[in-house]
Amino acid sequence: MTNVWFYSIISIIIVSLVSFIGLLTFPIKEDKLKNILTYLVSFSAGALFGDAFIHLIPETVTKYSFTLRISLYIILGIAISFVVEKIIHWRHCHHNNKKEKIHPFAIMNLFGDIIHNFIDGLIVGASYLVTIPVGIATTLAVIFHEIPQEIGDFGVLLKGGFSRSKALLFNFLTALTAIFGTIIALLISSYIENITLFLIPFAAGGFIYIAGSDFIPELHKEVKASKSLVQFVTFVLGIGIMIVLRLID
Repeated sequence: MTNVWFYSIISIIIVSLVSFIGLLTFPIKEDKLKNILTYLVSFSAGALFGDAFIHLIPETVTKYSFTLRISLYIILGIAISFVVEKIIHWRHCHHNNKKEKIHPFAIMNLFGDIIHNFIDGLIVGASYLVTIPVGIATTLAVIFHEIPQEIGDFGVLLKGGFSRSKALLFNFLTALTAIFGTIIALLISSYIENITLFLIPFAAGGFIYIAGSDFIPELHKEVKASKSLVQFVTFVLGIGIMIVLRLID
């Protein structure tokens, strides 16, 4: 159990540090940044699908068998992710209000990040309760989807009136909620038997939702054949990394 705590805390700290990725965007021109982001998104989509279908769901089925309960937990993960995204999208109602500063939508974005990062922490902690390799694979999947998200969140905060330094600071502070999520997942595992029976398929549902509902539609906005091909290659690469991690498990 000591190893689980060590790997979980180190992993989630690394995930939280991804919030500083906004620093890397300073010298990059906006048009080039958009090109890079689309490939990060496709890679992330592959990694999320791969982690859900190659690591999380198979591990749960192997340990508990594929029951109706498992299916419902996966669907619950999708449903909760839907609700969280709805909360985040509420910020757009402030976009067209020119009489007000757009701080409200930026604050709503931070609120959505707090919920999202807390759930990420729960997912990472729960995955390490299964096995160390599953925890590492899940941590990598979380990092891959956090990179484009954190860059996007950084842009939202800048548009919301934050300076670059404050945007980085608040992005990092919301990222720290993931640490609390991990600690809670590890603590309740001592009191609730088979907590991974719920958290792992729930996490898989969340990953499936993010990859399928957020990332794939974003990738379809690109219609140029050459760029679409590179998107597909990076998508497969994301899945491939999850396969490799499974093989060395």
